[in-house]
Order: sequence, then structure tokens, then C-alpha cells
Amino acid sequence: MANCAIVGINWGDEGKGRMVDLLTEKYDVVVRYQGGGNAGHTVVNDRGKFALHLLPSGIFREGVVNVLGNGVALDCENLWTELKDVRSKGVEVTPEALKISERASLLLPWHRELDALEETRLKDKKFGSTRQGIAPFYADKYQKKTILAGELFYPDRLKVHLTDLLEWKNLTLRQVYGAKGYSIEELLDWFGTYGEKIKPYVCDAAAFLRDAAEKGKRILFEAQLGALRDLDYGIHPYTTSSNALASYAPVGSGLPSAKIDTVVGVVKAYSTCVGEGPFVCEWFGERAERLRSAGAEYGAKTGRPRRVGPIDLPATRYGVRVQGATTLALTKLDVLGYMEEIPVCARYRIRGRETEEFPFPALLDEAEPVEEVLEGWQCDVSGVRTWKDLPQAARKYVEYLETALGCPIGYVSVGPERDAIILR
Repeated sequence: MANCAIVGINWGDEGKGRMVDLLTEKYDVVVRYQGGGNAGHTVVNDRGKFALHLLPSGIFREGVVNVLGNGVALDCENLWTELKDVRSKGVEVTPEALKISERASLLLPWHRELDALEETRLKDKKFGSTRQGIAPFYADKYQKKTILAGELFYPDRLKVHLTDLLEWKNLTLRQVYGAKGYSIEELLDWFGTYGEKIKPYVCDAAAFLRDAAEKGKRILFEAQLGALRDLDYGIHPYTTSSNALASYAPVGSGLPSAKIDTVVGVVKAYSTCVGEGPFVCEWFGERAERLRSAGAEYGAKTGRPRRVGPIDLPATRYGVRVQGATTLALTKLDVLGYMEEIPVCARYRIRGRETEEFPFPALLDEAEPVEEVLEGWQCDVSGVRTWKDLPQAARKYVEYLETALGCPIGYVSVGPERDAIILR
């Protein structure tokens, strides 16, 4: 059966969670394959409104198995908090419904502390980190200096390994940042509290996925953030510290032999961005605040106001290409209903020349947006459920984007609810 990856086309915050929640009806397994608790997927369904950070967005579908793959930054403490939250709202999460790869590395308390210390040191040159420890975690992972989730089953080895890492990590904390550092007792207490809580979910997830694939199960791969935050292909250095591309899904999931048949790229009908870095299409002042308010654009993890602007065609076209999107899901079309005219950032002007291409990161600070406008529809479309019932101007806007981006738009979202979707 077909495997599908749902990925972000832009800077993140595109609405991937609502698309995973919608499409899991057709899938047997949902896998998070990268990233950690530094971003959120907002899901609205018949159980309520949820902001997920680590849990896969398929957790609300009965019969769907959710997997946290080896590419994830696994924060036991935050995951346990999230599990308690969804359970308090009537969502039972059993080890049959959630599986954690034994090869996933654990994000430890010192990763969060180091993240905050480094952002403070950088002052006005900070990267805009959410201070969830993601960059220090992945730095340690690639130095082979992390604890694997499977080590929870080998406490003697875990203590020896942790003691070795602690000696090394305290050198950085104390001698570089002047911080207090940690004792082995503090860390063992943390593992005793949070490691033991998530231990029942830890298993050979790779074996489970291989078996699922051999049985023809349908697998949905869920990405965090978007193409422009990808470590290798994003707006360096203002990226995340993992690979948010669909092509990484097999590796980060635990099923490196997987073939991705469909890539659903999620993009908003306008642009938003949380965090630092170049954002060429950015609006300021009154028109920015009106769009931000209309779309309720505040970060699911941080609550920070998102930077906003019109849809950015050079950036979005680039995202479509590096993600290898086979179809697009356009979200939040309903938000634009208040506009008489719909601006789009059609091109960039760099050093006096206009271009439709997304440039090398070093040139982004010099880029200026070149806007075009389309006719607005000036009405509420949140109740529309069929393509033919959309106002003609709204249909023309979607068709314009489809042509400009070179990829079919198969889904048009007009609200956060599961049924607030138009299938084309």
C-alpha cells in the first residue's frame, strides 16, 4: 500500500498537524521521524483542541499505531507531560498505540540549559531558539555522546555511560558558561522519574515497522517544521538542527528501506514565521497585525506572535522542489476573506535585478519583495465544503498558486476542524 509523508513547505507552522489528523483515517501507522518538542502541531477534532509537540498527530485515531522514530529528540519529561495532558481529555495512550524506538536518543536536562545559556550569550545575535535543547542535543548526537532510549533496560550500563557523559558535559557547563553543572544523583533521579514513565513504550520500533511494511500496512510519515528550517537546505544558520525533508523520513523513522509514494506538502495561503532569520515577504505595522489577528498567528509551543506576510512564491516554490511534493494542502484560505485584494510576493529584487528563484542564504538579507495583487472574495468561506461553492475569486487564487508553484493543490483547508476541508 502507498506510504505518504506530510511535510512543511515553508518555515514551519503551516498546519501539518491538522492534515495528519485528517489523513490518518486512511493509514495504519503514523511516524514522527525528526525534531523534538521545540515546535507544535495544533489539532482540532471532536475531542477538543490540542497542541502536540512530540506525540504524533495520529494519536487521536483508534487503531492507528504511532511511532517516535530514532531521528527524534526524545525528551522524556516533556513527553510525559504531553501524555498526561491528552489523557486528561479522554485520550488513552497505551503501549500498543505509541511505540518509541529503542534507538532514539534522549534529550537530557543539560541540553535545555545549554540552549538557554548559549542564546543568552549570543544576545542580539541569537538564533531565536525555543530553548528546548534541540541544537545541543543534535550536536551531542553527532558526537556520539547521547543516551539511547533502549539503555533504560540496562540500568548498570546506563549509570556508567551517564557518569562518563556527565564528566564531559560539566566541563562545558562550568568552565564555558559558569553554570552549576549536575551530579550523577540528580540525573539518576530524573531518569527514575521520567525515564521509567516512558519505558513501557520503548521497543524495537524498527522491527515493528518492517513487519508492518511486509504486511502491506499503510504508513504516514509526519515531519516537524518546514523545508526552510531544514538543517542542510534551509535559511542557514537560522534553521533547526535536523532534516525536515520527506527524503529523510525512511532514515529517521527506523525503516530505511521505505519508499515514499506520496508527499503532501502543507503551505498556508499566506506566510508566517516564528523565530529569527531572513523573511523577505514580511509585513509590519497595521496590515501585519490585522493578518496576525485574523489568523490567530501565535506559536503553538512558545505563544510568540508569528511574523506574517503574503504568500512568498520564490520561497514556496523552493520548498516544493526540495520536499519533492506530489500534491499540496493549502491551509487557512478562510483567513484572507477580509481582504479587498490579495497580495502575493511574486518575485525578489536583489541588487537591482528581479528573480523568481530562491537565492543562496547569504543573499536573503539583500532581497526585497516584489508584490502582485489578486482580487479578493470578501466573505466568510469557513462553511464551504465543495470546490464549486467557493467564490470565483477564491478559486482563481488557488489556481494561480497551483500554476505558480508547479504542483497540484489537492486539499484546501478553510478551518482547523477535521471537516473544514475541500477536496479537489
